[in-house]
Amino acid sequence: MAKADRACLSARTLLDAGDVDGACNRAYYAMFDAARAALLASDPSLASGIGKTHRGIINAFSERLIKHGSVSKEVGRLLKRAEEVRLIADYRGDSVELADARELVEQAETFVSAMHRQLASEWGNNDDPQMS
Repeated sequence: MAKADRACLSARTLLDAGDVDGACNRAYYAMFDAARAALLASDPSLASGIGKTHRGIINAFSERLIKHGSVSKEVGRLLKRAEEVRLIADYRGDSVELADARELVEQAETFVSAMHRQLASEWGNNDDPQMS
């Protein structure tokens, strides 16, 4: 989760500096890292079986945490949307609109906070800096 927290801060910093595409990239990685941490906390035996691809993490997150009700569908949709925006930011010639980047950074902050709460409540990991 520390990696997710750093990426979230970086996303906000890049957005404030006017680097829209960089902010989208870091916002996605904040969510990606938080999703990975939540998966590992829910089942440590997954450590060797996940992480080979972005799609693999996202699919495992959906299958194991959203479909089983640990994480809401609304929160899960944030991760999928972030992946779509990151692909635009990183691989297409056009930049992401400032308003879309701002929304994505806010959604990353929401997602990371939700994973901190999930870790603290359901899986007994109290590493949320806001909760200490």
